[in-house]
Amino acid sequence: MSATSVLRHPAAPASGWLPVSPCGAGCHPPVDRTGVRVPLVLARLCGLAAVLVGALVGGALLRGGTQTRWLRACHRAVLRCSGVRLLVAGELGDGGELLAVNHVSWVEVLAVGAVRPVRMVAKREMGDWPLIGGFARRSGALFVDRAGLRGLRATVADTADALRAGADVAVFPEGTTWCGAAAGPFRRAVFQSAIDAGAPVRPVAVVLRLPGGERATAAAFIGDETLWDSLLRVLRLPGLDCELTVLPALPPSADRRELARRAGDAIAAVTGVPHPVGGRREHAPMAA
Repeated sequence: MSATSVLRHPAAPASGWLPVSPCGAGCHPPVDRTGVRVPLVLARLCGLAAVLVGALVGGALLRGGTQTRWLRACHRAVLRCSGVRLLVAGELGDGGELLAVNHVSWVEVLAVGAVRPVRMVAKREMGDWPLIGGFARRSGALFVDRAGLRGLRATVADTADALRAGADVAVFPEGTTWCGAAAGPFRRAVFQSAIDAGAPVRPVAVVLRLPGGERATAAAFIGDETLWDSLLRVLRLPGLDCELTVLPALPPSADRRELARRAGDAIAAVTGVPHPVGGRREHAPMAA
């Protein structure tokens, strides 16, 4: 597999259960290269390279709580070096929660890890991504193969086990990224793990904005673009605010469809973008 194919945002299949987003290049505003400050982009890239080296060294040498704190600091450093300001409203619980997060970009993946050490339910390809993949592996990500259903039961069971052990597990129930001006249905399969573990579901709303307050669709990782393309698009921005709103926890119920709907509605109340209710034949595990 080539490096490009590893880093490319997966195109939607013609059929099958893999979550599909209609968002594509047309959702991105045109890049205004006349206003791009090349020294700023280069400085940000140098900062990211330094963080990558530090993350690899610290991840190899540190253990236990020290490693956890170090990785959390690295998450924050990557955001800062990318020109992203993290704004957090609300507080998480004491652990053992299923964090349901709307999915726009790779930015919120790092943002959630910067707030709290979490285990991510992530697509298998993400483990091969530079920087982000290393963070995911070291934080105990639960990787899932989105190309088939065979691992679904195991993914749900592993997620439930992690919740019972007191870990926070972050999931992105849309199953793929959307531009932020539109959103996808919350697939319900992964909510079964919260029901099985008797764990609360904590909705976390993500909004990406430009410094002036406008919604930053330019930061969305969508369509047939590579992670490198998406990264450069973010680095060219004058700045980016990642707003994380931690909402009240939802108690587990016997109906995962209802649980998914309530989580989507709670997030939509913050973002202003509704999440349609998924259809009956949803079987896909949810992956970042």
